[in-house]
Amino acid sequence: MLGIVLIFLLTCFLIFGYPILAARKKVETSKSPRYNAQMKKLWSIAQDSMRERKPLRAEKALLTILKFDEKNAAAYNRLGILYAKEQKFDEAIECFEIAQSLDNNPSSLHNAGLIYLETGAYEKAAMAFEQALELEGGIPARFIALAKAYEKLGNRKGSIDALEAAYELDNSTTTLRQILALHEASGDTEKIAETTARIEEQLSAIAQKTRSRKTVASRVSRLRASRLKTRAEKKPSRRKKLKTL
Repeated sequence: MLGIVLIFLLTCFLIFGYPILAARKKVETSKSPRYNAQMKKLWSIAQDSMRERKPLRAEKALLTILKFDEKNAAAYNRLGILYAKEQKFDEAIECFEIAQSLDNNPSSLHNAGLIYLETGAYEKAAMAFEQALELEGGIPARFIALAKAYEKLGNRKGSIDALEAAYELDNSTTTLRQILALHEASGDTEKIAETTARIEEQLSAIAQKTRSRKTVASRVSRLRASRLKTRAEKKPSRRKKLKTL
């Protein structure tokens, strides 16, 4: 009878008590200084290895991080970047999608969009960039990537609109040249002339700023030289004055 009771109690413990204790132990382990130090070391190894172009070492470090923390979106995102650089596009997309499911992060969406763009999945690319822009719209690179996806889909107007949105953020001559290229491809002479004028105006403004900076720098240099000369001229007179005293 006692044996049956003990078996019953053990069963209850395994069903109800052990999972709670295991969960607590896992939480405590994840918060321990040793755990944090190990994770920090693994991240350092992964980042250094990627910078030094040692993909196998970086992959091993990132997979080890995910072994201890399977919901680490940042590790999945970094692993996706690593796979993308090695042109392992299926693995990269899988990592970015997992990262996105764990953390609604625009970077994961943008990275996935770049892979879709690279592999010719233009509809998926456009959708990924659009979703990324909904979450974070203040980055010109996202609009430029979306413009590329629209261009591949034959949506020239959407591509130009996306580039114009990027230009509002970066005021880059390069972005204007991309807009010009689209107008040239469509043969829109009016828009070609208008965009060309915008580029010339911006280049002129940049040249003017450069000249102004050089003028200011030249004036500062002359003033500095004059001040040094004045100090040099004053030194002998001070010495003579000291001698007479």
